[in-house]
Amino acid sequence: MGGVTTLTFRRATAADLPAIVAMLADDPLGATRERFETPLPESYLRAFAEIDADANNELVVACLDGDERAEGAVVGVLQLTFIPYLTHQGSRRALIEGVRVASSHRSAGFGTQLFAWAIARARERGCRMVQLTTDKSRPDAKRFYEALGFTASHEGMKLALDDRPLR
Repeated sequence: MGGVTTLTFRRATAADLPAIVAMLADDPLGATRERFETPLPESYLRAFAEIDADANNELVVACLDGDERAEGAVVGVLQLTFIPYLTHQGSRRALIEGVRVASSHRSAGFGTQLFAWAIARARERGCRMVQLTTDKSRPDAKRFYEALGFTASHEGMKLALDDRPLR
């Protein structure tokens, strides 16, 4: 079969969780923080239920379309969170997190298709801006986002919430 394989996009279901967690765990950073095992840890099921119940969160999977060998296979994932803001005159923005394309399907244009869909979805939801963060240990991801038009306009910071008191 010639031509470009396209993707279809849909909200994830609980049945997609093994494929999603496998993608999250399949890189050097994810391998240190995810637990892809059978059965999946209950924490993934609880998180999925919470995301699925929240109207401002969409866990979206990208599925193969037009490849008869693997029709419907989940090959990408991202989470969209729609955030109302007082800034920008009370507008909304979309936060994109947890982006992965299956390692067996990288460099085939699927990430670009996934982001085009996500940006269109953000517009449908009335968002004025799309934002994301990327780990500094992922320079290829940063280059990919920049090629899509994202700019590193802010310095992101995180605080791990453990038992240590604030200084």
